[in-house]
Amino acid sequence: MKIVVTGSLGHISKPLAKALVLAGHSVTVISSKAERQQEIEAIGAKAAIGTMEDIDFLTETFKDADAAYVMESLGEGFFFDHDLDIFAAIIKIGNSYKQAIENSGLKRIVHLSSIGGHTNKGNGMLRFHYDAEQIFKQLPEDVSITTLRPVGFYYNLLGFIPAIKAQGIIATNYKADYKEPWVSPLDIATVVAEEITKDFTGRKVRYIASDELTGDEIATILGEAIGKPDLKWVLISDEQQVNGMIGAGMNPQIANGLTEMNAARQTGILFDDYRKNRPVLGKVKLTDFAKDFSEIYKSSLK
Repeated sequence: MKIVVTGSLGHISKPLAKALVLAGHSVTVISSKAERQQEIEAIGAKAAIGTMEDIDFLTETFKDADAAYVMESLGEGFFFDHDLDIFAAIIKIGNSYKQAIENSGLKRIVHLSSIGGHTNKGNGMLRFHYDAEQIFKQLPEDVSITTLRPVGFYYNLLGFIPAIKAQGIIATNYKADYKEPWVSPLDIATVVAEEITKDFTGRKVRYIASDELTGDEIATILGEAIGKPDLKWVLISDEQQVNGMIGAGMNPQIANGLTEMNAARQTGILFDDYRKNRPVLGKVKLTDFAKDFSEIYKSSLK
């Protein structure tokens, strides 16, 4: 198959591209960075250098492809870009994809959405995934779409490192005894590879998760990995959460969106649809990720 992979050589796209190439498929990886070309070609894929907002570029890249894996990304450091309207930016990317898919005649899409993509109410910044899903739903009926909704990524836990270093705690605005799902990008890549090579017509939604844990369990696993067996998960208020993020320089729209998203973890808004459609859990557990977390934590101390 001729398959286009967006997301450059990110946490999902790199292992995905490698797996597809190993399986004998012709793979084109889209990246906005020309310096990625050599690394992309080194894994046996073709590099297409351009942006997600460039309809002509996307149209040409999608032309003659059998399938494409598409995701929306705003690049590194966008959390701290005070000029960014995250919702408007994602809608622009979604519309660019839609137009390019129609222009190119592409008929098979695997779209990376997210937990929370089922609603536009009470889910904070995850509303942009709902917005993107609605744009893809407008594509002609003969375009087959698998919408993937992974849960929270393990590597998001790296955001707790500054508080662990400064205060010796994990601090966030949802309770330590609340159990929720987490996912490894490697398990997501496995699912994408399975779905994109499957003979499928129509439209469906699939959730992806690797493990389900409480905050207390996460603190225990990560604490043991970094040599802090007494590490605690501490509940803070919504006000403390948002003020702390804004104080660190984060875009206020995103800080408020993340705070509302966290609150939705406990109200049921975020995970109700997941629990109705609970997937088989993937292979990569938090104990596996804890090794990477430990290395990054220890490197940050140097």
